[in-house]
Amino acid sequence: MKPCIYDYTLEQLQEWMKENGEPVFRGGQLFDWLYVKRVKSFEDMSNLPKSLREKLDEHYSILTLNEITRFESKDGTVKFLFGLHDSHAIETVIMRHNYGNSICVTTQVGCRIGCTFCASTLGGLKRNLTAGEIVAQVVTAQQMLDATGERVSSIVIMGSGEPFENYDATMTFLRLMIHEKGLNIGQRHITVSTSGIVPSMYKFADENTQINLALSIHAPNDALRSKLMPVNRRFPFEDVMAACRHYIAKTGRRITFEYALIGGVNDRPEHAQELAEVLQGMLCHVNLIPVNHVPERNYVRTPREDIFEFQRVLERGKISVTIRREQGHDIAAACGQLRAKHMESTAR
Repeated sequence: MKPCIYDYTLEQLQEWMKENGEPVFRGGQLFDWLYVKRVKSFEDMSNLPKSLREKLDEHYSILTLNEITRFESKDGTVKFLFGLHDSHAIETVIMRHNYGNSICVTTQVGCRIGCTFCASTLGGLKRNLTAGEIVAQVVTAQQMLDATGERVSSIVIMGSGEPFENYDATMTFLRLMIHEKGLNIGQRHITVSTSGIVPSMYKFADENTQINLALSIHAPNDALRSKLMPVNRRFPFEDVMAACRHYIAKTGRRITFEYALIGGVNDRPEHAQELAEVLQGMLCHVNLIPVNHVPERNYVRTPREDIFEFQRVLERGKISVTIRREQGHDIAAACGQLRAKHMESTAR
C-alpha cells in the first residue's frame, strides 16, 4: 500500500519536491490542494505539471475513507463509521453547536485503556492510526460540510483510543490542523483528551502550544479510579494529578477534568466533596458527563436531580463546573458504540 500523503507536513512535502528535482514552491501548491481545495485525486491538481501529478500518484495515495454507514441525529449530530484499508473500522462524529461545528476524531482502532464504562475498549486495541488516517477524518467531514458552505471550527480528540499512546501521530495531526496554510483551525479550538498517560502529559506540557488538555478523571481518589480505569494502576492518581499541576504551572492554561457520572458508583455528594478538595486551588474546569448506557456493561445513568446536586457541591467548593450537553443520543454517538455493533454483526 502506498503511503498516505496526509501523513506529511508542509515542510516534508517541500523537502520531497526538492529531493525529486521540483521547485520547493510546488510543496505549497500541493498542500493547498489537499487542505484548502480538498481534492480527492492528484489528477485534479491542475496547476501541477502532469509529470509531477503522475509521480505523486505513483508514490502516494490520497486517503479516501470508506463510509460504511452514516447516522444523522435529530439534533444535527452526524456519526460516521469508516472502513480502513485493513478491514478495521473507526468512528468519527460531527457535532453542531450554535457557535460552530465540532468534530470528534479517533486516534486508535479500539483501545487498551480498559475503562469499565466505555464501549471503545470492547475487543481491546487493534492498532494505532497513522497521522494521515486521523487527518482524513477531518478532511472527509469538511468535504461533507463544504456542500452547505459550513466549516469545521473545532476539534476534540475524544474518539476511540488513547491519543497519548499514539503520541507522535497525534502531534503530527495537530500540527497539520493548525497550519495557517491548511485548515487553519485555531489552537484554542482544539482539545486533546487523555486518560492520564503521565510521561506524555509532561511531554505535551513542553510542546509550547495553545491546544487545550482534558483529563478523564472519573473518580476523586486512587482506589475508585483504579476500579473504573485500570490505567490508574500503571499511573496512580497522585502521579496523574502531579502531572496536571505541572501542566498548569508550565503553560498557564486551564485543564478540563471530564467526570462520567455512574449511578451509585461515583456520583454521591461525598464523591463531589472529595473531588472539590482534590482540585482546590487548581486552574481547572470540571465537565460532568452522564454516562451512556452500554449493553455490555451493567452501569446505570445517574438520576437527573443527583447530577444537579453533584454540580452544586462542586460549586460550593468554588470549582468551575458544567454538565455536558448530550448530543446524538438517538444514534449511539458515544465512543465505540457503533463500531461495537459493527464488530458484532461482522462476527455473525
